[in-house]
Amino acid sequence: MQIFIRPQAFEAISFDLDDNLYDNRPIIVAAEKALQQFLHQNYPKATAWQFDDWRALKSHMLRQSPQLRHDTSKARLQMLELGLIELGYDRGAAQAGAKAGLAHFSLHRSNFKVSDEVLELLAQLKQKYRLVGITNGNVDYQRIGLGDFLEFVLHPGLGYPQKPAADMFKVAANKLELPLNKILHVGDSAKSDVDGARAAGCQAAWLNPGFGVTQKSLAQHQLPHIEISSILQLKQLL
Repeated sequence: MQIFIRPQAFEAISFDLDDNLYDNRPIIVAAEKALQQFLHQNYPKATAWQFDDWRALKSHMLRQSPQLRHDTSKARLQMLELGLIELGYDRGAAQAGAKAGLAHFSLHRSNFKVSDEVLELLAQLKQKYRLVGITNGNVDYQRIGLGDFLEFVLHPGLGYPQKPAADMFKVAANKLELPLNKILHVGDSAKSDVDGARAAGCQAAWLNPGFGVTQKSLAQHQLPHIEISSILQLKQLL
């Protein structure tokens, strides 16, 4: 653990979830493959498209409607509907297919369990701190085993922009009934997590690297209070 700014006393820890409490990359890859298989089986015209075609559509869609970046589920739903229309389905069939496809993706996106080692860490931290999640993703934290450890998890959407915007940090502080500086936010993104937390008034712990990610630089970013190279180093806070 490296200390950049001496932490002040805090009462709650907020966690970014993806690539912090688990390796998210293989999970997303598996969910994308499951979605592709679902579309090919149930919407035969979709066999004309592969991953790159859907990615190109999503990139174009986000350029046209950048606000969709703040709601990953809504963005995927709209991408699926637009894609099915382009593939030749009428709007009704495309809307039904988009909803079914999103449900299928979501099922596989949260089809895993956080490791016992990480859950043990959270159980220990919970004895001393209040624990919550603040994530830009859309994982179902209850299904992956975090429901007994996190009081709540905040996701972008429903009017909340994604990190590094301060909104979700402020909502968390209000729900916890704590000042922002009494929250230590833990995350692997220098921009979303460190810059976001510091700008909101929280303290920041930078996980560098996150699961399966090469070490990153703080150049052009704010300093975190502490830097850790493994989530398990948070045991030093006990």
